[in-house]
Amino acid sequence: MDNFHINRRRFLLGTSASLALTAVNAKGVTNLKLAKTYRVALIGTGWYGKSDLFRLIQVASVDVVALCDVDKNMLEAAGKLVSQRQKSGKVPKLYGDYKKMLAENQLDIVLIGTPDHWHALQTIDALKAGAHVYVQKPISVDVMEGEAMVAAARKYGKVVQVGTQRKSTPHLIDAKKNIVDAGLLGKISHVEMCCYFHMRNNGNPPTEPVPAFLDYESWTGPAPMRPYDGLPHIRWWRTFTEYGNGITGDMCVHMFDTVRWMLKLGWPTRISSQGGIYVQKEGKSNISDTQSAVFEYPELNCVWQHRTWGTPNNPAYPWSFTLYGDKGTLWGSTMAYDFIPHGKGEKIHKDVVYEKEKYPEDNTEERIELNAAPATRLHMLDFIAAIENGGRPVADIEEGHISTASCILANISMKVGRPLVYDPKKREIVGDREANSLLSRPYRQPYKHPDPAKV
Repeated sequence: MDNFHINRRRFLLGTSASLALTAVNAKGVTNLKLAKTYRVALIGTGWYGKSDLFRLIQVASVDVVALCDVDKNMLEAAGKLVSQRQKSGKVPKLYGDYKKMLAENQLDIVLIGTPDHWHALQTIDALKAGAHVYVQKPISVDVMEGEAMVAAARKYGKVVQVGTQRKSTPHLIDAKKNIVDAGLLGKISHVEMCCYFHMRNNGNPPTEPVPAFLDYESWTGPAPMRPYDGLPHIRWWRTFTEYGNGITGDMCVHMFDTVRWMLKLGWPTRISSQGGIYVQKEGKSNISDTQSAVFEYPELNCVWQHRTWGTPNNPAYPWSFTLYGDKGTLWGSTMAYDFIPHGKGEKIHKDVVYEKEKYPEDNTEERIELNAAPATRLHMLDFIAAIENGGRPVADIEEGHISTASCILANISMKVGRPLVYDPKKREIVGDREANSLLSRPYRQPYKHPDPAKV
C-alpha cells in the first residue's frame, strides 16, 4: 500500500474527517483512487508555501520535483526540509525563475505561496504549462486579475483550488450542516465579521542595500518598486498596498468566503466601505488600521470590521463571523463555534479538531498553525479529488474570485467614498468611471497585466 493510501486511511478513520466528509462539497473524496503519483512544484517557499506543501505530502502520493523562490537562503533551506518530508528523500530541483521551472519540468500540480501581487501571473502561467493549481488567498490584488484567472482555469480545463480552507475546517463543516442547514438559526438577516488582531506591521526601518541572496527585482515583479528596507517576508510586505489589499484583503476574505459558503451567497448586490489610518500613524504602513465594510444582499447585510489596535468586542472570537437569525445566533472562528438559541433551547459548542497524534511531524514543524493543519489536509484531499474526478473543488477559483474581488471592491469604495455595484457579466462597476479605472492596477514594466479575454 502506497504512502497516500496509508495516510488517507489513517485520516479517514479520524473524527475530523468523518465530520468533514459529511459536507455537501466534499464530493468524491471518500472513493478517491489515485491514478498516479503527482509531480508537484512550489512557487514561494516561505512559511505558508511550505506549510501547504507539507500538508499535501501528508495526504497524497506526490513527488516534489521542483521549488522556486527569489530568496536563495529560503530556497535552499526549503529544499532540505522537503527532502526530509517526502517519501523519496530527494532534494527537489531549485529555481530562482518560476518560468524556467515551468518550462523545464512536466508538472501535474503547482502550489503558489508567493505574496499576493504575484498570484495572478504565476497561476495563469502554471495553467498554460498544463498544471493544476493550488493558490493562496486572496487570489489577486485587483479585480481584473481575478477575472483573468477564472478565464484561464476554464480555458485550459484545469482545477484551481484556493487556500480558503475554512470550507474544509471540520467544526465549521459541522456548524454548516447541523446548525445552518438544519434551520436552527431560522431566517438569517444580519451577519457580522471581524478581525481585531494586532497584525499590522508599522515600523520605520532604514533603506539598506539589497542582500546578494535576494533577487529584489524579481520579488517586486509587477508591483511598484519600493526602496529596499529589509526582508519583506511574512508580515512586512502585507503592510503595504503595493503588494496586497490590507487586512480586508487578507483576513476578511476568509470570513466572507466562509459566510458565502454557509449561506449559499453569490456576488453582493452592493458594496460600501469606510476607514483609514486613524490611530497607528507613526510608521511606514499604508494599509488601514480601522475599516468597516458592508456587503449587501436582499434582506441581508454582511458587515465587516477590523481594528489593529484596542481590544476585540468578544475576546473569545477576535477573528470570526456571527450569523444572526430570528431563532438563534451562531458565532464561528478557526478555533470553535457557539450556537445560542433565541428563547428556549440548548446551546451548542464545538472546538477545533487537532490531529497531533495522527501526524506527529506537525508537532515539530516551525510556525505551523496546528488548528489549521487538519483543514488544509482535507482541502488538499478535495483538490486531488477534483483532479481525479474532473469536477470543481470546494474552493474553486470562481468562488475565490468572488470573495477576493468583493474585498478589493470594498477597498475601492473606501478610496472613492461611495457605494459600488459590480456587474460580473460586464466586468464593470455600474455607472462609475472613476471606480472602474481602479479595477486594474498599472503593472511595472516590462510586466503585462493579464486580460480575461486573452489568456
